[in-house]
Amino acid sequence: MPKYSVVVPFHNEEENITVLYARLKQVMEQLGDSFELVFVDDGSWDNSYKLLEEIAAVDSRVLVVRLRRNFGQTAALSAGFDHSSGDFVLAMDGDLQHDPSDIPLFIAKLEEGYDVVSGWREKRADNLFLRRIPSQCANWIMAKLSGVSIHDFGTTFKAYRRELIQSIPLYGEMHRFIPALASWHGASICEVPISNINRAQGKSHYGIGRTFRVFFDLITIRFLLRYMSRPLHLFGGLGLLSMLCGSVLALLLLGMKLIHPDQHVMFDHGPWFVIGSVLIVTGIQLLGLGLLGELQVRHHFTNERPAAYIVDRVVRLASSDEQGIITDRRPKNF
Repeated sequence: MPKYSVVVPFHNEEENITVLYARLKQVMEQLGDSFELVFVDDGSWDNSYKLLEEIAAVDSRVLVVRLRRNFGQTAALSAGFDHSSGDFVLAMDGDLQHDPSDIPLFIAKLEEGYDVVSGWREKRADNLFLRRIPSQCANWIMAKLSGVSIHDFGTTFKAYRRELIQSIPLYGEMHRFIPALASWHGASICEVPISNINRAQGKSHYGIGRTFRVFFDLITIRFLLRYMSRPLHLFGGLGLLSMLCGSVLALLLLGMKLIHPDQHVMFDHGPWFVIGSVLIVTGIQLLGLGLLGELQVRHHFTNERPAAYIVDRVVRLASSDEQGIITDRRPKNF
């Protein structure tokens, strides 16, 4: 079993694959410990998978996982984590914007006992208005909402202890929130400054629209951190508050009717009557939603969760007593 696993997702990165592989191999060999490189092809339609398969055919330390279609970065990382076997797992992008020579910085912090080591692009080379300012705002909000005091949630360049990363379910676009989710598990977290290099080849897969989606994910992560295992505390509280307000309005209208029997409540105070009724009904619905959430949480913790990807094949060079490369093409409905 290798000591280190380096997980790299690729999507149409044929210009960068061989260069990144050469740099990664050089850095990891200098460390002197056993390692594996887990390359995930996230549904590329260029020559990315062909290049990855050629690398796996000559290097037994390379494991290639090909997904059946483009599932997104979070799912690709999840597939890489699930297929890795190292005691420590490092993740990075495949576009050469992460410098493999920074890997020893992560490993040094892991050796100190930290569970999660996050990269910090202290000196970013991105566009000031389209990337850097929105990213700084999002990172500040994430730090406040999650209670994790790091500067850069967005970078993929991170290192984890294997037992921790396998306990965190990943779906949607949750990879950027791994430190926040890890803090919920009681993980010790730190960050190290890393180089931020402009993309030299290929086309970026990120735009300003991705920044806007982060703010919606912030709402999700806040809910997950505070109410993931007790949704009734949120929806039940809102439901009781709504029912209380509606009941107060109903009692006031009832009192007015008792004091003035000739008064027609619906005609004279119709809007308040409707608001009170809606608040009571809404409160009942929120309570029901909270109870359904509790049932879902129970189902989640008592059943095996499926993964957010489907593997097409897994490729690794055969051992010395076998021939060629091993290609597992059995569908895996993770």
